[in-house]
Amino acid sequence: MTRMMNRRTALKTGAAGLAVAAIARPAFAEAEITLKMSNYLPPMHGFTTDFMVPFGEELTERTGGKVAVEVLDATTAFGKIDRQADQVRAGVIDIALGLNGIPRDRFVASSIMEMPFLVESAGSGSRAMWELFKEGAFGGEYDNFHVLGLMVHNGGLIHTTNTPVRTLDDLAGLRLRTPSPAVSAMLEELGASPVGLPPSAIYENLQKGSLDGVITTWDLVGAIRANEILKYHTDAAAYAAGFHILMNKKTYANLPDDVREVLDDMTGDALVAKMGDWWDAWDTRGREDAIARGNEIIAVDDETRAAWKARLEPMITGYLDGLKDKGVEDPLAIYQRAQELIAQFDAA
Repeated sequence: MTRMMNRRTALKTGAAGLAVAAIARPAFAEAEITLKMSNYLPPMHGFTTDFMVPFGEELTERTGGKVAVEVLDATTAFGKIDRQADQVRAGVIDIALGLNGIPRDRFVASSIMEMPFLVESAGSGSRAMWELFKEGAFGGEYDNFHVLGLMVHNGGLIHTTNTPVRTLDDLAGLRLRTPSPAVSAMLEELGASPVGLPPSAIYENLQKGSLDGVITTWDLVGAIRANEILKYHTDAAAYAAGFHILMNKKTYANLPDDVREVLDDMTGDALVAKMGDWWDAWDTRGREDAIARGNEIIAVDDETRAAWKARLEPMITGYLDGLKDKGVEDPLAIYQRAQELIAQFDAA
């Protein structure tokens, strides 16, 4: 089945987000253990509504009320995008979902999953990333954490305000928000100017004209209402960003055996298996919003996508070689293994 067929099927599966609600305060009072769980996006985002709140409720139910989960998002002091992993390591937060590329050069081996035109589907890409972690491909870059899950989103798009991107040459001279060093390298190779900004700053900069567009998912442009300003969406599955769901090691080690057993059962393979359906639902909302506003969606077929990837092979090779200087022993082997795993899971 082609990528476009898979995506059409997936976009039909979008589900309405659950109502945002933190675990009730009485639950905190009654619980023996309260875990603080954070992310860096608004409270209506699926990270909170579809993942964290239901996750906390399930953990409370399955532990017989022994554990409560307090969910903290971008509206709180714990919602800074560049602090998620640091907060977990310091023990200020027990569990956090963060973006691998911010801050730069922390999860460098994992950034291989963000190579241009590698990942199309969040489902197969996330399973491949998790398998690489279990195989030890990422070395020791997660040694300071207990890892609950790793994931990537569906292949991201090129969203622009006034310049439609129908060929790679159309990117030249554009100022585009970038989510990661790998995407920045891709844009620079094609003559665009990458601009690093947190999601909260995208709308304002698009509105002011400081940006010509953004490289991101349907999900994010919908969540931050950027479709109000954007006019064109080039659906090339051009990249995928990596995410981590990390837990403080001491917190995990100090959990009672029965609680740890429940947590283990809810995370790892079981959690990663949900990523594809979540991203399909989140992307559906952003895409439908763009259609409702009359924006143009520029479809990129598999043949064109393969040609665009071939043009970027020198950049990919250079990026992988550069990772050796950052302590990654054999980046090319990790990249090749990622390709194998993605193909395997795509075919499943």
